[in-house]
Amino acid sequence: MHERIIYILFMDTGTYLSRLIHLYTKQSLNHVSIAFDKELTEVYSFGRKRPRNPFSGGFVREDIRSKYLRHARCALYTFRLTEAEYEQIRHLVSQFERNKDQYRYNFLGLLGFLFRIKIKRKRAFFCSQFVATLLRHSQSFKLTKPTCFTKPEDIRCQEGMTLIYQGILGDYDRQPMMVNEEIVHMKKASLMFLLKNKVREMVMR
Repeated sequence: MHERIIYILFMDTGTYLSRLIHLYTKQSLNHVSIAFDKELTEVYSFGRKRPRNPFSGGFVREDIRSKYLRHARCALYTFRLTEAEYEQIRHLVSQFERNKDQYRYNFLGLLGFLFRIKIKRKRAFFCSQFVATLLRHSQSFKLTKPTCFTKPEDIRCQEGMTLIYQGILGDYDRQPMMVNEEIVHMKKASLMFLLKNKVREMVMR
């Protein structure tokens, strides 16, 4: 069966809203987007329509090279889908884009998320709610809670998520190979650390 890849981008945008969410989640990368190409020219989420106005939120196509995002700390993951799942998610995003003026950022739903109150709203999403709603169309995406209570970290911890880049977003297209090598080195270092601890435990016995 032919597989397709999508890209899930987690960011720390440094906004007041991001800091508020951090107080609740205790996680640093509290904004999540979905992308369809390795170059990240097609990145979609729910966020600010105008960077200087925190209340102008809705469906957005994000420019990772913009002044607003290029300095953000980020982690980029890949997730594999079947051809049918990929096409369905692309179709849904196209529908969002065609009707983008009808969608709003779900500020009320975000408050419900923070206080564990389920609030249903039509045509309104926050970022992780949007991405989780799309990924529910993949059989390999196992969501154990309603999308309105889904944190970016819940998506990031899904089985099948593969880290390919971690660092400053603006550096992504300038040194991807070096960063990939660093990730491999980090994995090897972690393995060595685990082995050393295991040996130490055996010696102490």
